[in-house]
Amino acid sequence: MRRGFTFVELLVTLAIIGVLSAIAIPVTMSMVAKSRQAACLSNLSSIGVALQSFVQDNNNRLPVMAIGRSSKSSEEPVLETVLLPYVQNEEVFHCPADSEQFTKTGSSYHWNITQNGRLMNDLNFFGNKDSYDAIPLVSDKESWHPGGTNFLYADSSISNKVRFVTGGEN
Repeated sequence: MRRGFTFVELLVTLAIIGVLSAIAIPVTMSMVAKSRQAACLSNLSSIGVALQSFVQDNNNRLPVMAIGRSSKSSEEPVLETVLLPYVQNEEVFHCPADSEQFTKTGSSYHWNITQNGRLMNDLNFFGNKDSYDAIPLVSDKESWHPGGTNFLYADSSISNKVRFVTGGEN
């Protein structure tokens, strides 16, 4: 006697597979987003090392750069052109969660132009003078990550948390 699946057993099996898929897909997507964010933070850390090397080569002074550029053909000095000699390759300037900006402009990150040309021991951002962990130097161009925007701070720390305060006391 041959025994196969009944129609009800087949429906129950398909329903179980559907429920497991509905659970697995969001979890997988969340894990992918977190890994992209971790890679982005790693890129910012590499940019921080490159920035420190630049500062050492330039009498403890930060570079003078534009916040970013509108296309790769623009000539103004920006992160990806000024710091390129200090990094292993240009992919350091590409956040894995960025599907558009890097291709268009050459970088997924913005430079904080308020720090242009400043000495490393004379930084200031919205009244934060002695709190180098609250002075952002580089940030994501957009908020691509689940936790928000990633930042490289003047103390070389990286975080997806905003540490600076605007418009008042700290």
